[in-house]
Amino acid sequence: MISRLLLILSLVTLWHTATAQGVRRGMRRNVFTTETPMVHDPVMAKEGDTYYIYSTGMGIQQMTSPDRGTWTVLPHPVMTVIPSWTTDSVPGFRNHVWAPDIIRWHGRWWLAYSCSTFGKNGSAIGLLSSRSLAGNLWRDDGCIVTSREKRDDWNAIDPNFVIDDKDQPWLVWGSFWDGIQLARLDTTMHIPQGEKPRTIARRYAPDKPVAETNPTSKHAGTNAIEAPFIFKHDGYYYLFVSWDYCCRGAKSNYRVAVGRSKSVEGPYLDRADRDMKNGGGTVVLEGDKVEWEAAGHCAAYNFNGENIFICHGYSVKQDGAAMLIQRKITWTADGWPTLEQ
Repeated sequence: MISRLLLILSLVTLWHTATAQGVRRGMRRNVFTTETPMVHDPVMAKEGDTYYIYSTGMGIQQMTSPDRGTWTVLPHPVMTVIPSWTTDSVPGFRNHVWAPDIIRWHGRWWLAYSCSTFGKNGSAIGLLSSRSLAGNLWRDDGCIVTSREKRDDWNAIDPNFVIDDKDQPWLVWGSFWDGIQLARLDTTMHIPQGEKPRTIARRYAPDKPVAETNPTSKHAGTNAIEAPFIFKHDGYYYLFVSWDYCCRGAKSNYRVAVGRSKSVEGPYLDRADRDMKNGGGTVVLEGDKVEWEAAGHCAAYNFNGENIFICHGYSVKQDGAAMLIQRKITWTADGWPTLEQ
């Protein structure tokens, strides 16, 4: 029911955005070209002269651009067939796939994706791989990790790959419950037997819980942190996370905080030397209430020597519709990221 509602809302928002922003319809049916795409949980990749965005949607939404300025929303999803293991692992999941991440490593593109139902932690992170993005031919590489209600105090959604300085792959993920998790991967991009996730960031310290009611879920509690993304720069690993509540349109109060560490395993400290594991984090982006009500679920990249930050923002002018935000990252003298307007 939630997936069907989200699909309807996505289609209505896309139509509204197309009308309001003057989106150009291509020769092929349902191909839209726009400078301001509607998107949720975006990640980006570049192959040849083409940029790709992958994001939450039925089978994973995808779009392409030659310049990151004009985007073509493709009519077909990444996943034309949803693997049967996903519905076996996550009761209630159908084909509204959340929060992908993508990375190129050892000659292949690896794409992780989230299978869940809203506000619950019975979830799974799946894996696809491909030699090339252009053909949209993906191999199903099964499940990376699952979480179970009443078994795990974390939620297996919002994956992000990171490769450390020794060419070792890791996966960071998490949403609410006990916060952001990290685990080492093997050469097949799966968690090896015996590897245990460890918590590296929380919204609040365990001994200082917040008593307020979660406005989005009666199951998830108030440890409102999710959507991790680790970006390497100048000897540090920067952990970006999203705080507070997404997915409420104009009522959202999502924002992005960051900490850093010399080791991918942490500890991640903010500008005041507070450990993100105990609620630390320095805010780098939040809604200005003029253009954006709120903003979050970010990613960061180095394209052609330029550091780029992307996320979705809930647009004031578009009645809370989730739209793409792109900002250039600049760095302070002591090595902290700031975002240009």
